[in-house]
Amino acid sequence: MNEDLERGPGGDLMAIGRFARLCRLSVKQLRNYADLGLLVPAWVDPATGYRYYRAGQAREALSIGLLRSLDVPLAVIGEVLSGTGAARALGRVRDDLEAELARRRRTLATLERVLAGGIPDAPVDVVVEPARRVILARDVAAGVRDIGRAVSACVARLTEVSRDGPARLIGLFPVELDEPLPVTVALDPAADGDIPGAPAEAPWLRPPAGTSADLLPAGRFARVTHVGPYDQITLAYHALLAWCAERGHPVRGTVREVYLSDPAATPPERLVTDLMIRLEEPP
Repeated sequence: MNEDLERGPGGDLMAIGRFARLCRLSVKQLRNYADLGLLVPAWVDPATGYRYYRAGQAREALSIGLLRSLDVPLAVIGEVLSGTGAARALGRVRDDLEAELARRRRTLATLERVLAGGIPDAPVDVVVEPARRVILARDVAAGVRDIGRAVSACVARLTEVSRDGPARLIGLFPVELDEPLPVTVALDPAADGDIPGAPAEAPWLRPPAGTSADLLPAGRFARVTHVGPYDQITLAYHALLAWCAERGHPVRGTVREVYLSDPAATPPERLVTDLMIRLEEPP
């Protein structure tokens, strides 16, 4: 008998090595798929532990190989092979790949900007900020890539705040990007400063569900202005943090991102954002 074939229960079987070559997989991959329950051998010799497969399993094995070549995770492949919700499962993978592609494009655009202008060295000035009475919305980002979602969730809650006149949004982010990341967005109802003597019963001090009234403290802040898309704001962070480090200013608390432009009416390349860090005197 061919050394790659063996008469097992129910007919001829292929040894794992031959089956792997037929399906363009490795023996290690087949063993892993078997352990995960994706492709179980047709028979395992109880005396030797050798694994054998039937020719009818080749299509399933080749399907697994095809899906893996398309970066489909093994857990999702199990859903596809089960025949229930395959389109929905593959749709999730497609959405994840599209999100990763968009992130890569943003990274490439930032790199192009560095190539064109060098490592950023935007001017930093020191300003005195008044205390600001604000409405806060909070969320938690699972990681850096989840910050956009958390900010959007906060902004959605703040749009329910009833107010008259101009307002401004201020993002509050931790300096250290530990995971998970607390994200806070403040709505400043006085775009040009705090409201002196505002009564405690002012409408904007009655925050809707999911928000709270608070006070952003006054102080001296190092400030740098970023002009361009929000996803390139790391360039401004570099300039601001380098300035603080060179002058020995401890960097604690949160970084304020003051959004000076309306993204709904301003092209991304013309968005203006101030980044501010509260200054503490060097020890």
